[in-house]
Amino acid sequence: MKTFLFRSLIGIFFGGFLAVLITYSIILFGDQTTLDSSLFVKNSLGHIFCGWLFSVTPLYFEIRSLKLSQQTALHFVTVMAAYFILAYGIGWIPQGIASILLFTGVALVLYSVIWTAFYLYYKNQIKKINEDLKHIH
Repeated sequence: MKTFLFRSLIGIFFGGFLAVLITYSIILFGDQTTLDSSLFVKNSLGHIFCGWLFSVTPLYFEIRSLKLSQQTALHFVTVMAAYFILAYGIGWIPQGIASILLFTGVALVLYSVIWTAFYLYYKNQIKKINEDLKHIH
């Protein structure tokens, strides 16, 4: 429970920080002289929720009673469903079937690349730890 709360706080703060950085970027580089307050609130809350979502859902991979395939499936479904509902509702994904299909394709590719990168990284870490353990004995 402590881990969940800690990751929740980190994710919320990171999401808020990203919202502020994006807003500053729009003001500085987008030649935007005024901000729509309701749009700012909607988008910043979306960033905060995303920060929380992407910081707590990796906890699935710490459930030792599940196989990696089960952990991955739970994580994938949770992240994709929650993010799609949020992004579509806020307007980050434009309405229309083409936009939904494009989002789905890009999300599948990105998820696969990121998952594979993490898998290879941790596999390499395990190999190094096992080699170090062989030298100790």
